[in-house]
Amino acid sequence: MPTQEHNFDGLVGPTHNYAGLAPGNLHSMASANAASSPRQAVKQGLAKMRALHDLGLPQAVLPPHPRPHLDALRAVGFVGDDDAILNAAAQQPELLAAAFSASGMWTANAATVAPSTDTADARLHLTPANLCSFFHRSIEPPFVARTLRAMFERAGDVVVHDALPATDTFSDEGAANHTRLGASDDDPGVHLFVYGRIAAPNSDIPKPKRFRGRQTLEACQAIARSHQLHDDRVVYAQQSPAAIDAGVFHNDVISVGRGATLLYHDDAFLDTEATLDELKQRLASLPTPSAFHPVRVTREELPLEDVNDSYLFNSQLVQLPSDPPGMLTLIAPTDCRDHPRAGPVAERLAQDDNTIARVVYVDVRQSMRNGGGPACLRLRIPLSDAQRAALAPGVVFSETLHDALNAWADRHYRDQLHPRDLADPALARESHAALTELADLLGLPGLYDA
Repeated sequence: MPTQEHNFDGLVGPTHNYAGLAPGNLHSMASANAASSPRQAVKQGLAKMRALHDLGLPQAVLPPHPRPHLDALRAVGFVGDDDAILNAAAQQPELLAAAFSASGMWTANAATVAPSTDTADARLHLTPANLCSFFHRSIEPPFVARTLRAMFERAGDVVVHDALPATDTFSDEGAANHTRLGASDDDPGVHLFVYGRIAAPNSDIPKPKRFRGRQTLEACQAIARSHQLHDDRVVYAQQSPAAIDAGVFHNDVISVGRGATLLYHDDAFLDTEATLDELKQRLASLPTPSAFHPVRVTREELPLEDVNDSYLFNSQLVQLPSDPPGMLTLIAPTDCRDHPRAGPVAERLAQDDNTIARVVYVDVRQSMRNGGGPACLRLRIPLSDAQRAALAPGVVFSETLHDALNAWADRHYRDQLHPRDLADPALARESHAALTELADLLGLPGLYDA
């Protein structure tokens, strides 16, 4: 039963705004209180989906979260009808911004995934991230679980777990800190989990000094257990504290993998040599052994500051059907192409004798300004033929869906949105109308009724 990786891209929501709610994410912090363009953002995301679809890659859509999240405001003491709650919350702008946050568009944080080829029960496992580091993201997991269950309700071999307990011990940021490596999608693979800290109070590991690590080792271990992964096919690696302090808030900002290739920066891991050696050994011991292909970018050619500015590593590594197995294409942001240091590095990668054949650039500037590049905007889910057939058909990307979603965005999305506009009750009504129509368009009626 062939298995093939599908990219599930987050559709940017109609309340996309720049509120700077994520300390440690330098792009988000720098854009705080600037005007955004929800219409440009959703169209840029759709153009990226279309570009990858045209390259022959399977694409699907994850719908935006319902916003504003008025229940989150009620939970912290605001009362009254919808307009009264929004008016009162406007006196505390950070809480209002949290209720309107469109951060669910970054679906690399939506969940962690283990395909049927890797799990002891031969089922596809998905665990929504609890995202408990920040209030505005902690409200996302229930809708992620609801959406995934609706999309896969016809599949008997798909398990959508509840998120881990939303505590400091099990702080989980999803697939942004997880990479699956292996010979192919259809063969068993190795799972690399990257953590920023250990929650145990007696831990004496090196720690960042400026920003806190978001992913815990305990969360990684819990997911590996619940996904029924084999112990000898799991690698745990600590993220470099220096990188976290420099603004590398997730591992997918400083490394990216696909197949048996890992593109990484010198400062991706606390102990790079040990991490690479363990990955090499694990890949060699798989039922279908694979030679490991690490691709290095040095701190001399791309300092950490430039890693963050360009988001070179927050690119997608993809296997095009037209290329030989193992030869990959890097889907990078145009910001990387235009960066004076990262641009030449990207071109060097495509010219060197490695497994990266070419670089394709996509414009996701609206997302980049809020701290998310091409890799942030997608969740990778390897699907068997049967799982693909059971997927809700309305979310499968096509030229027809692309055109329909563009027309839908033209009808409902504002061209410009400033954080102060979040207090406008009309925005809440516009968002509700847009998402109600979207649920029917995607063939997921009632998705936003709860």
